[in-house]
Amino acid sequence: MVSERADVVIARRLIVYCLLFGVCLILGCGDDTSTVEPPLTFSYRVLHVYPHDSESSTQGMTFEDGVLYEGTGLWGESSLRRVELETGNALQTHSLSPEFFGEGIAIVEDRIIQLTWKSNVGFVYRKDDFKLVEQFYYPWEGWGLTYDGESLILSDGTETLHFLNPHTFEEIGRIEVLDNSSPVIMLNELEYIDGEVYANVWKTDLIARISPETGQVLGWIDLQGLLTEQDRSLPVDVLNGIAYDAETDRMFVTGKLWPKLFQIELVQQE
Repeated sequence: MVSERADVVIARRLIVYCLLFGVCLILGCGDDTSTVEPPLTFSYRVLHVYPHDSESSTQGMTFEDGVLYEGTGLWGESSLRRVELETGNALQTHSLSPEFFGEGIAIVEDRIIQLTWKSNVGFVYRKDDFKLVEQFYYPWEGWGLTYDGESLILSDGTETLHFLNPHTFEEIGRIEVLDNSSPVIMLNELEYIDGEVYANVWKTDLIARISPETGQVLGWIDLQGLLTEQDRSLPVDVLNGIAYDAETDRMFVTGKLWPKLFQIELVQQE
């Protein structure tokens, strides 16, 4: 027989359980009806091949008003370049001081922002003449950078993307990039295309298409085979470099020390 005291305890517990169950019904607790759609997969079709400076260790690219801008790396060789797409020639170059390893770039209005790798320093240039007008600081390594029209988005080599105020450079948000529930690390060069963040994954031939709201990977682009065996006999490095021409809907990709830059279109796989 249950004692009166135990009876009271059981009754109280039942009341608590009922209340919790009611809250769960209201908030959707324990009712995991949300499912993450598996990422789409894409291959590619090459539409055009352009020359690319094989001495350019591409860390970031962006495209605006018919002009390709490129940020390059390596100690003592880092630069910001304005590049003629058709020839691959640098029309204008700004060299960084030897103590800086240049990384990703992004255009915000009439300015170009460039990251550095381990120095925690970023640079702001006038877009028209590359005159340095400001430098800023951030607490992470600098890898990739892009601009979504409101925020700068910065990768630091981990699964985290940082959102920065484009004028004060303060962090205003962040997301963790996941393929379903698995973190995606080594996120490198970034490009914002039609509401998604495209990210090179370092040391792979893959580009992740990421939701900037949730961090979920929406698609994978496999660019294996872009370079020929003859190209790979040269001292080429990894795939790294994404640029998008919004006016003509053109997507460009290249790699560090690659002799070619490719205009591609994506082909969805079944």
